[in-house]
Amino acid sequence: MKALHFLSPRGFRAGGVYSGIKSRRVNDVGVLACDAPTPAVAAFTTNKVFAAPIAVGRKHIAGGKLCGLVINSGNANACTGQQGLNDAQEMCRIAGAALRCPPARVLPGSTGIIGHTLPMEKLRRGIVEAAMNLGTTSEHSTAFNDAILTTDTRRKFAAAQLKLGGKVVTITGICKGAGMIGPRLALPQATMLAYLLTDASISSAQLRRVFMPAVNKSFNAVTIDDHMSTNDTAVLLASGASGVKVGSSSEVRRFSDALTEVCQSLAEQIAADGEGATKTVRIDVIRGKTDRAAETIARAIANSPLVKCAMHGNDPNWGRIVSAAGMCGVPFDPDRATLSLQGVEVFRKGRPAAFDPETVSELLGAKQVIVRLDCGSGKSSHTLWTCDMSEEYVSINADYHT
Repeated sequence: MKALHFLSPRGFRAGGVYSGIKSRRVNDVGVLACDAPTPAVAAFTTNKVFAAPIAVGRKHIAGGKLCGLVINSGNANACTGQQGLNDAQEMCRIAGAALRCPPARVLPGSTGIIGHTLPMEKLRRGIVEAAMNLGTTSEHSTAFNDAILTTDTRRKFAAAQLKLGGKVVTITGICKGAGMIGPRLALPQATMLAYLLTDASISSAQLRRVFMPAVNKSFNAVTIDDHMSTNDTAVLLASGASGVKVGSSSEVRRFSDALTEVCQSLAEQIAADGEGATKTVRIDVIRGKTDRAAETIARAIANSPLVKCAMHGNDPNWGRIVSAAGMCGVPFDPDRATLSLQGVEVFRKGRPAAFDPETVSELLGAKQVIVRLDCGSGKSSHTLWTCDMSEEYVSINADYHT
């Protein structure tokens, strides 16, 4: 079976180049073209301080169809006033002219340092060059993928295939994100960017119905430092080039499950590539009083610097975890709760459980750690992915701008 890559779904071409925005000679401009106007859906940051491409993107996605994407890294084009808006619109005009489509059918994206205007001469040359070198190969996929990276140490890719009506539908996704990660994405209205493609034939209305549930179970369930970016964006485009129509409720459900699988894989990869991370940590909160309580507790644990440092040190310090659950302002009764680390019960009904600290510490040294808190008070559950906090995280973020 041929290995899948980002451009495996038919109906898309992409490319990426180095334009000089970044000081390092790595790709910093990417362009993706749809073979025809394509149903699309996007979700953006809910931060009230949002970047110029977010403002432009919200307008351009409103029609439910796109002809392409244009992205730069190394500069977020955030907090740049009217000039920033003009530049984001200019990105779309340049890409639109190169792709022979209306600028309003192009979705812009930027990621990088906040507060600097875009070097438009470099960007113009980069967009034109990228658009002249579009293709459908794995090399083109890699070139586009590299153009969205900033402090990432690796590329992030996921894919799924399913059979509908005897034919194969493909869903692929790439993303970037290593720090400044605490997305709260919503339909219109160091950054998380996610781009998803499928060759299924599915309407914009159906895309909207399946997209946000997938986003909520994945990108909105990953946190590195709970710092919501000015530029967070997730986009899904459906070319229909497979000729397979997603029609019945069972087909929509199967497509939704496959999309969620791809998004969750990407979210876990973001957690694994957290700045300075040495391990991923999955927080499972079960039997919470309400959905809000379960999510709030999971987020409080995942974002606690004390918990994250304990995870880095392989310290089975259960007190930090249960106290994080108890301080976040939602129903939680420690006398009903049970906590396990890597499957070993360490706390039960208000008291420490009998366990061997050295054994649990050794288990916490794994690349993937599972923290499971059973609240014992309801039927709601929530899962979040995060990572440990190391000295390198401080170093990366202390030196990021300078």
